[in-house]
Amino acid sequence: MQRLNVPVSRRLLDAIYASVEEASASTKQLAQAVSELSRIFTKERDRLSVSYLDSGHLGMAYLQYFLPVNLAKIQQLLNEMPALEVDESFSVLDLGSGPGTGALAVLDWWQQQALPYALSVTAVDGSKAALSQARQLWDRYCQAADVGTAPLQTHEGNLEGGAWLERVKQLRPFDLIIVANCLNEIYADANDSIEKRTGMVRDALSLLAPHGTMMIVEPALRETSRALLHVRDRLIQEKRCTIYSPCLHENACPALVKPDDWCHEERAWEPPAVIQQIDAEVGFIKDALKFSYLLLRKDGKTIVERQSDVFRVVSELRVMKGEKRAWLCNEQGRQEVGRQDRLSSPDNAAFDQWHRGAIVQIEKIIRRERGGKVSSLGRITQDAAVKIIRSV
Repeated sequence: MQRLNVPVSRRLLDAIYASVEEASASTKQLAQAVSELSRIFTKERDRLSVSYLDSGHLGMAYLQYFLPVNLAKIQQLLNEMPALEVDESFSVLDLGSGPGTGALAVLDWWQQQALPYALSVTAVDGSKAALSQARQLWDRYCQAADVGTAPLQTHEGNLEGGAWLERVKQLRPFDLIIVANCLNEIYADANDSIEKRTGMVRDALSLLAPHGTMMIVEPALRETSRALLHVRDRLIQEKRCTIYSPCLHENACPALVKPDDWCHEERAWEPPAVIQQIDAEVGFIKDALKFSYLLLRKDGKTIVERQSDVFRVVSELRVMKGEKRAWLCNEQGRQEVGRQDRLSSPDNAAFDQWHRGAIVQIEKIIRRERGGKVSSLGRITQDAAVKIIRSV
């Protein structure tokens, strides 16, 4: 089935903003709340223990600013998933749903593509108020889109501990399980937060259909991204799943070798007018979606066929004096590759279009030897064929 590159629809944005219209503050007040919430997410993360979704001004800031942004991230990954392998219904579990971020993203994506499957979504969150908001937004969208009776079940439950698992176990298997921007918020004070978070993901994987996808999305911060990579490595070591994307291998993550490295995505995005207005007030620039993620499978399916000459670009294309360079990753680890401007040719012209997240193929990389040591910098020669296998 051909898939469309589906963005968040105007209908869904209207449903979100209509739900907060009566309680909306001035642009300046909203901008102040967005700025405070941004600090909580990035610099004052100890405050995440207090539910920001239950706070009046912070809850409004999340709905009007962060919810549309996070919806767009999830829909980027819905477009990246392999084609659905379902019979009659598409069953989704949104864990740590908040006000229905994953649920609404799927509903809008499903509606826009007019998929020939019935949709059922189960949302689990520890905040009763957030689940109530999810229900309100879901109903508003279904009414506006004339969806009819797309079912949404909600279950109040903290993801720390196994009570949530018992509540949804009878609904398995799920074709898609979403854990968006919440893995980093659980077990924050535990002695081994990585193991406990891995345990939660293990439990979720037990609910996944054999040909289903588990989507984990986290903030593009060094701390949260590296924590996700540690969870990734434990799952792979235990052979609990395989990685569909973004990784092109199941080896230990090379971004964890050095303590200052991490791995994240940055994808172009045209923000809605409301987001642009808030950005102008706060001084933010939200012209790209930044996040870290994993798409996990049980069937070994991968985004591209894995080969030693196929790489994921994990940095921007850096323009330097007389050359360009980028960092690549595959089963050989992370490596820096460059091409001198004077060696540009029709064969390697695709190099100039590289961008973070692109999957590329390089016919030949050479490394010069100096003083008995082989340079860590790989070079693309004039006659080496370069292809972009998959953009983002």
